[in-house]
Amino acid sequence: MLSLCRLALVANSQKLGARCLGSILPTPQPPDIVLANEPVLSYTKHSPERQELEKVLSEFSNSVQDIPIVIGDEEIRTDQVHYQVMPHNHAKKIAKYYHATPDLIKRAITVATKTQREWERVPLDTRMKIWLRAAELMREKYRQELNASTMLGQSKTVIQAEIDSAAELIDFFKIHSYFVKDALKYRPISPDASVTLNSMRYRGMDGFVAAVSPFNFTAIGGNLAYTPALMGNGVLWKPSDTAVLSNWTIFKICREAGVPPGVVNFVPAHGPDFGDTVTASPHLAGINFTGSVPTFNRLWTQVGKNIGVYRNYPKLVGECGGKNYHFVHPSADVDSVVAGTIRSAFEYNGQKCSACSRMYVPQSLWGEIRQGLIKERDRLKVGDVQDFSVFTSAVIDAAAFKRISGYIEYAKNSSHLEILGGGVCDDSVGYFVQPTIVQTKDPKDRIMTEEIFGPVLTIFVYEDRDLEETMKLVESSTPYALTGAIFAQDEQWARRALEEFKYTAGNFYVNDKSTGSVVGQQPFGGSRMSGTNDKAGGPHYALRWASPQSVKETFVPLREIDYEYMRG
Repeated sequence: MLSLCRLALVANSQKLGARCLGSILPTPQPPDIVLANEPVLSYTKHSPERQELEKVLSEFSNSVQDIPIVIGDEEIRTDQVHYQVMPHNHAKKIAKYYHATPDLIKRAITVATKTQREWERVPLDTRMKIWLRAAELMREKYRQELNASTMLGQSKTVIQAEIDSAAELIDFFKIHSYFVKDALKYRPISPDASVTLNSMRYRGMDGFVAAVSPFNFTAIGGNLAYTPALMGNGVLWKPSDTAVLSNWTIFKICREAGVPPGVVNFVPAHGPDFGDTVTASPHLAGINFTGSVPTFNRLWTQVGKNIGVYRNYPKLVGECGGKNYHFVHPSADVDSVVAGTIRSAFEYNGQKCSACSRMYVPQSLWGEIRQGLIKERDRLKVGDVQDFSVFTSAVIDAAAFKRISGYIEYAKNSSHLEILGGGVCDDSVGYFVQPTIVQTKDPKDRIMTEEIFGPVLTIFVYEDRDLEETMKLVESSTPYALTGAIFAQDEQWARRALEEFKYTAGNFYVNDKSTGSVVGQQPFGGSRMSGTNDKAGGPHYALRWASPQSVKETFVPLREIDYEYMRG
């Protein structure tokens, strides 16, 4: 903060026998940050990035990395040994890792809580410089390690990995820092700053933050753990068992960039052990979560039961997925509908929180759309991600395969459901589920309303005359409200749909697919059972992990107790 000790104040102070201190708060000097997204590389044949990536893929696919628990500066290995395998070749191990016991989780809580006070004293602008250094390491030195670990461990194709584990991860580190810098511009009203100066500063939260990250986006893991850390918090990071290798790569990069030991503690663990232990601690300051509704509900319930234990009310931020929709108006462009829906439903096997899994199509366009969807679906190549010609690969693990194939079997055996394409499942080598398109006669069938989190698209064909009635189904059919899209050339209807569907999605698209949000462009999140809608990648997200403090500095001493109106 700038000192506003003026000559007038000096003169006034001399009269009053006061000493002018000026502002005692330090003036932040945030680094220069350009608000721009990281470019996505192309990986065309013979390109330098492709040659480098192929080399790293070969190295990673022929080794098993040993990944310890890290608490403070201590690497720990327990007798609870687990392996991460390639989902597309589940006989192939790529990482050995260890689950932390409840006692080790308690130790991590102690370390994170103690470190938080020390880390919070590091000036925010210094922390921002570390984050920018990490982003640069991700951009250059470790880009292909991030991509290779994501491709092999989470079965992402090269472009899906590049978008996620390189570009989006870098954007989270850089653009959230930009938004923090922008927030520092705020100055509370000071009517006469020579007498009283009002300021706002951002503290870390007293205690620790538990970050519970999913398998489907490497970048989400980095964001959940390190954005709270940027704001001066100590963190326990529980990575997904099926994303340990890529998340470990992020952890190593951030340590190299200068994040001190104990700020973020890397704690793979059995889910209930982790959840039970962190929610029982009086030092819990927040939970940053992406995952399933039942797990988030369990954590929230545990926090509620233990509310009298905590030193602070914990902040709960969660993103839990959805049953995302494409709604097609009779005026829609058919080619755009087909291309957008195929990509949204089947890129990364529908394992994006935003993937389209239900679709409403008018009878007047159904013939063309059906033909186009089946034609494009039949062209999709599914296989090993190291084959750069594949469109998608395997689903993440045996549990996902069982769940998704169960819905497909249900569709095969239902009299009011018809499989139009796909429906083939084979887990003999990898957890492969062919992209599957289902038509339903019942818009409230469970396959149309329940989250599947796999490559299954269900379509309800409505009569054009029933447009208004069908629109009402979008909100009433499911408890989710994450993403949705409309396709229409009728501008008047599109405006009305924008209002009608206001509460059906946190991210809404017009003539575009329901996936593909970009940090700083479409901040991401939804409400209802899709989460707390805190908008990762937006201007307010990082501030959710700060504890603001208002500071009033008075430069002229108070000498009187009564008020002027009290004097005769």
